[in-house]
Amino acid sequence: MPRVKRGMHRIKRRKNILARTKGMMWGRKSKITLAKVAATKAGVSAYVSRKLKKRVNRGIQQARIGAAAKALGTSFSKLIGNLKKRQITLDRKVLSQIAASYPQVFEKILA
Repeated sequence: MPRVKRGMHRIKRRKNILARTKGMMWGRKSKITLAKVAATKAGVSAYVSRKLKKRVNRGIQQARIGAAAKALGTSFSKLIGNLKKRQITLDRKVLSQIAASYPQVFEKILA
């Protein structure tokens, strides 16, 4: 079986890893062993942070809807229950945008 030299593939893989760690400090940007660890941990942190961002935004949306509902004399849970009874299928993201940007429209939805 012939010997396989991995010149191009190895260089390509190393360049990819170093490209992902560009801008990091000290050896993590230039030394391949440190860069591998740094790139892996950065990827994990990025994944977790994307989920956390969604979680935080859902809380903000609910707070916006709740504040707009309180201003109109009802609670968040009563508002959502009322919308479900009337079969209005607006999600919380759209409701919070309407409540923040168009209070008159939100009031009409509530009524």
